[in-house]
Amino acid sequence: MAVALMTGCSRKASKEPKDMDIGLKKVKLETSMGDIVIELNEEAAPVTVKNFLQYAQEGFFDGTIFHRVIRTNPAMIQGGGFTAEIVRRETHPPIVNEAGNGLENDRGTIAMARTSDPDSATAQFFINHKNNDRLNYVENRDPGYAVFGKVVEGMETVDKIATVKTATRMGMDDVPIEPVVIKSAKVVSGKQG
Repeated sequence: MAVALMTGCSRKASKEPKDMDIGLKKVKLETSMGDIVIELNEEAAPVTVKNFLQYAQEGFFDGTIFHRVIRTNPAMIQGGGFTAEIVRRETHPPIVNEAGNGLENDRGTIAMARTSDPDSATAQFFINHKNNDRLNYVENRDPGYAVFGKVVEGMETVDKIATVKTATRMGMDDVPIEPVVIKSAKVVSGKQG
């Protein structure tokens, strides 16, 4: 059974995001509860990493919130699409689902949120707070959710965010009562050459 992690986008998926010469590997999320550094796996998920880096470089994530904190299965914190006022940000077209890349939704990994359409991911992402095997790709059975990196610093921040009190707000469940803001998302390292 797939879990629809809503992104609210229904446009047709494009093969790749806008062409940019990126090639960088780590992004630091400065949040209102502490910093999280994510190492991106460009080899396993090139389209997804390029997409995420494009949003980060454009400043898209700055001022967005972690709008879902789920403690049970699947345990995660989800962000990257809404402001503190629960206003959805406009996104680029969706990307193809790279969930069949061999990476699993284990604790500390980052993956793309999407609707029930496997190729509907845009900007929203989630960080797995526990191993979420039911979100993994299963050939010919479940399209899964594309993992494209992992937390390498700041897992204690993820743990803190995962304990905040939540409520239903603007028709969405599991929304933190006190907004957890992504103040900035900055590329902090890259390939040499």
